[in-house]
Amino acid sequence: MTETKRKVPKRIAQTVIVSLKGGVVPRIGLPYITVGRKSEIEALLHDVDIIADGGASFRFIVGKYGAGKSFLIQTIRNYVMDRGFIVADADLSPERRLQGTRGQGLATYRELIGNLSTKTRPEGGALTLVLDRWISNVQMEAAQETGLMPGDPALTKAVDQKIYAVTSQVSEMVHGFEFAKLLSAYYHAYIEGNDERKGRVVRWFRGEYALKREAREELGVNIIITDDDWYDYLKIFAVFFRLAGYAGMMIMIDELVNIFKIPNSITRQNNYEKMLTMYNDTLQGKARYLGFLMGATPQALEDRRRGIYSYEALRSRLSEGKFSRPGARDLLAPVIRLEPLTAEEMLVLCEKLADIHAGLYGYERAVTTDDLVPFIKLEYGRIGADQNITPREVIRDFIELLDILYQNPETRIEELLSSDGFQYAKSDAVSDKAEKNFAEFEI
Repeated sequence: MTETKRKVPKRIAQTVIVSLKGGVVPRIGLPYITVGRKSEIEALLHDVDIIADGGASFRFIVGKYGAGKSFLIQTIRNYVMDRGFIVADADLSPERRLQGTRGQGLATYRELIGNLSTKTRPEGGALTLVLDRWISNVQMEAAQETGLMPGDPALTKAVDQKIYAVTSQVSEMVHGFEFAKLLSAYYHAYIEGNDERKGRVVRWFRGEYALKREAREELGVNIIITDDDWYDYLKIFAVFFRLAGYAGMMIMIDELVNIFKIPNSITRQNNYEKMLTMYNDTLQGKARYLGFLMGATPQALEDRRRGIYSYEALRSRLSEGKFSRPGARDLLAPVIRLEPLTAEEMLVLCEKLADIHAGLYGYERAVTTDDLVPFIKLEYGRIGADQNITPREVIRDFIELLDILYQNPETRIEELLSSDGFQYAKSDAVSDKAEKNFAEFEI
């Protein structure tokens, strides 16, 4: 029975093709091109269920550049938003770290809060939307429970009691009292239509107050979010979001290699110490409704001089046991190591991309499975391909191939595959191995 192909909207098809050709992961359209990674996705979705039940999780996704770390993270991002989670994501950089002496940790917090996303606001910037939705839902619930009409003073009192029930739960946490006070301030500004005061509260939540004096004068609170305590506020947000009707909060931080690249050893160790605090909190039950996914390269994890393993407390927690090996990894461990996609999985992915490309540019797909098999054989038959090949390289080559064939209809795929530019670095030994792996595709 032939599988019915899903038609991809041109807007999504354009984003998918252009992003992949440029070597980046598209934020939309991932279900159309997801291939492999079934075991990894199932393991991470188990974490999602734990978080929704009030637990917490912390995972490292480890793979080489182009191996699919960002793709897997984005796939989980889309899934958890569909499940009612709030998602915040950020890439580390020289200006954004977990800890810093010049506000780099706070910069990461600001990026995360700025990128808050929900199913209805997947592009980020959802904080105000979430706060307003929370108040609106509380008002609606109070009206349904009491049967009172809007404008009735008794209804306002009932809403106040419900708001207090939420803020009192938050206030029990570290720094929660001030957080709860600001939630209450936002609520009253919402009721009064005071947009200026609402904006000040949101500014505080985003970590944009630099001076305690300024926060005290404008909002009546004596603290601000700093480089040292920003993580505590993520824990508070996770609990608040749950009380506001969401399933939980998922934090996704990629490019941990930027910590590995920090030249100062003390600064690196401070960042790893912050990472250890976050890791311990989630595993010891000190965080609730909160999950972390962190993307790193093997070197950023394993290097004993500068990597995560240079911090003994983390190395002893994250190192693999004696029984884990390539092809039989423990996917319930804190570190998920991405295995290369198999040649068979890559063939399926290329078929999906060929369909999307044809739909985008409005032509009948001419590249057949018979054409794809030699392409995949050549890609996987290069020297060192069994260890070093990544989906990014193969996808980039294949989209380029499709573009050339589309722009030059008279060109045959066999001509391109046999050209010197495509045949470089081919090893007979590895090619024999590729032939063996593809025996089942011979038609």
